[in-house]
Amino acid sequence: MSIKGKAYIVGAFEHPTRNAPDKSVTQLHAECALGALRDAGLSIKDVDGYFCAGDAPGATALSMVEYLNLNLKWVDGSDLGGCSYMVHVRHAAHAIAAGKCSIALITLAGKPKSSGMATGTVPRALGPERPETPWDLPYRSTITGVYGMLANRHMHEYGTTSAQLAAIKVAASTHAQYNEHAALRKVVTVDDVLNSPMIASPLRRLDCCVITDGGGAIVVTTPEIAKSLNRPRVKIIGTGETINTSRGGYLDATTTGAAVSGKQAFSEAGVGIEAIKYASLYDNFTIMVLMQIEDLGFCKKGQGGAFVAEGNLISGKGKLPFNTDGGGLCNNHPANRGGMTKLIEAVRQLRGEAHPAVQVKHCDVALATGPGYVLGVGHAHSTIILERE
Repeated sequence: MSIKGKAYIVGAFEHPTRNAPDKSVTQLHAECALGALRDAGLSIKDVDGYFCAGDAPGATALSMVEYLNLNLKWVDGSDLGGCSYMVHVRHAAHAIAAGKCSIALITLAGKPKSSGMATGTVPRALGPERPETPWDLPYRSTITGVYGMLANRHMHEYGTTSAQLAAIKVAASTHAQYNEHAALRKVVTVDDVLNSPMIASPLRRLDCCVITDGGGAIVVTTPEIAKSLNRPRVKIIGTGETINTSRGGYLDATTTGAAVSGKQAFSEAGVGIEAIKYASLYDNFTIMVLMQIEDLGFCKKGQGGAFVAEGNLISGKGKLPFNTDGGGLCNNHPANRGGMTKLIEAVRQLRGEAHPAVQVKHCDVALATGPGYVLGVGHAHSTIILERE
């Protein structure tokens, strides 16, 4: 069943903090929930559908349902890593179209910054019951190490360079300077990136995302309710999701799930890449941005390096302005999961509420896309296409 035009995003809120030692994860979820509902002109009593993932406190969604005292018709605790919240938008739209709920709340929150987490530089947590443990544990793999290997493979296959990857960080920092809440607001150069400490060759510190506390929330509702609210209307017109396994070790290390979820979303939306005025691209690492650009079709495979090096990601200059809040590379990566903030900035752009220095002119169609868990060892992926009405 197509959900094109059958659900709207009417509320979006990004928590302003990047370091919250004085708040619980539960409190951050609640503050984000209330912020998004306030943005929509709704209250907690209006919510009849709730969606959250593994970052929520407790083993299931029930803990937050109880804490928020929600009276629900529908609940979804699906966890697919960082893209969970894009998947939740898709699931919420389907539930709304099927009449299962009418106002869906989606929340994210976490505290990796104040808890001292070193994202990507310590061995992956592999419990004894995870099927990959006997093979992965002896090698003590890290997330950054995995993405470093993927970057090396892309360089080997297509001649991609570290300087080209650095151009992605430069674009993100160019945007982040205008975001008062961004964790890193300093504009960097390609040389700054190339001279930053090596983390997992060829990825350097500035090729990696920031570590932050905080969170965000989205409210999705019916066309009828959306039209009754005094808010700009952002229509969901295309969605896609996929699970991309490692295929028993015979994986294509230069292709992401965007190759599948993107085709699904564009097909449902009935638009081509030329319609996209702005793109929120999941940026846990610079290499992930480059590969998704290729897999979505904005350039041919292997040409992503040249595409980003030409400045095409910079708002007001390039063909594909991206992550105008600074993204995960500079602004915010709460709970080490970037899907929610990608949706929020896409909504801001479509509403005309991004910072004037980075607001895309005539922004009527936007895309948000990203992976969940770790590319190369099994990951999910989701793409959402949104339209301003």
